[in-house]
Amino acid sequence: MRNAIFLTVFVLAACSNSKIQEEAQRPKFQSTGSVERLDSAINVLIPINAKIEVLASGFEWAEGPLWLEDQQALIFTDVPTNKIWKWTEKDSLSLYLTPSGYLGDRTDKREPGANGLALDAEGNLILCQHGERQIGKMLASLDAPKPEFAALVTEYEGKRFNSPNDLVFNSKGQLFFTDPPYGMDPWDEKQLDIQGVYRLDKDGKLNLLVDSLSRPNGIALSPDEKVLYVAQSDSKKARYYAFNLDEMGNVISGKVLFDATSLQSSSRKGLPDGLKVHSSGVLFATGPGGVLVISSDGMHLGSILTENGTANCGFDSDEKYLYMTADAYLMRIALK
Repeated sequence: MRNAIFLTVFVLAACSNSKIQEEAQRPKFQSTGSVERLDSAINVLIPINAKIEVLASGFEWAEGPLWLEDQQALIFTDVPTNKIWKWTEKDSLSLYLTPSGYLGDRTDKREPGANGLALDAEGNLILCQHGERQIGKMLASLDAPKPEFAALVTEYEGKRFNSPNDLVFNSKGQLFFTDPPYGMDPWDEKQLDIQGVYRLDKDGKLNLLVDSLSRPNGIALSPDEKVLYVAQSDSKKARYYAFNLDEMGNVISGKVLFDATSLQSSSRKGLPDGLKVHSSGVLFATGPGGVLVISSDGMHLGSILTENGTANCGFDSDEKYLYMTADAYLMRIALK
C-alpha cells in the first residue's frame, strides 16, 4: 500500500513538473493596454485577468486578420507594403504572400496591398485588393514564383470601384463588401459618386445595398445572418450601423446601432473600422481607443484599449482569442 501511495505521488509530481516545463516553453509576449469594463456583461466574454499580448510588430499598417484553421495560423495584411504575413504560435512570423493587392509596376502607391480577407466555401482566399480596385480570388499556389488572382468583380454599372475595403460571406455564398475611397491615390480616376455597400451573388450578379454612407468600412453579419453591420469611418459621424436583411439578402431597414463620435480624443485614437461578431451576437468593433465591445441592442459594454489606432480584429475558430491589427502591431487577447 505504501509503495502504491509513493507511486501515485511520484506520478502526480512528474505530471506537475511536465506542466511547469510546458508552461516555461510556451512563448511569453509583452503585454500592453487595458480593458475598460463599463458593464458586467463584458466579464462573460473577457476574463478579468486577460492581458493584451503583442505578438509581432514592425508593420506600416496592419489589417485584415483571418484565421486559417487547417494551418492553426493567422494571416493579416500590411497594406502599404503590399504583403500578407502569417503568424503561428509555433513558428511566429513569416511572409505569406506578396504582392497581395497591386500587381502593377508603380512604386509610389500609398495603399497598394490587400485589405479585408475571407475564405469562400471551397477554401479559396478572397481579397479586397486596394491597388487593383477589385475583389480578387487567389489562384496560384503559394509556391509559385508570382501569385495569380482572378477578379471576381471590378465595377458597378460599368464604373470602376473606388477601393474595396472589407468583406464577409454568408452561408449561402453571398459576398457582402464595402467600397470606400481610402485606397485610392490622387491620380486614380474616381468613377463612382457613391461609397457603396454591395452584395455579390453566386451567379455573379452584383447588388447595391446601401449608397447613403459617407465612409463605409468594416462589415459583418449577425450569427443568424439577418442583420448586416457596417462601420463608418467618418470623424463627424463615427458610427456603427445595423441593417436588417430579408431572406434574399436585401436591406429592408436600417439604424444607427452605436454612435462613437463623442468617444474620439487625443488619447483614444482611431475611427470605426473593421468589426467581427461573436457567436453570442456581441460585436467586437474597432474604433476610438481600440476595440469596442457592443451588444446586439447597441449597449457599449466596454473597450479593449490597445493604445494604438486599431484597424481590424478577428477570432480563431474556437473564439479562444481575439486577434487585433493595431497600426504597427499584431495583438491578441484571451476570451472566455
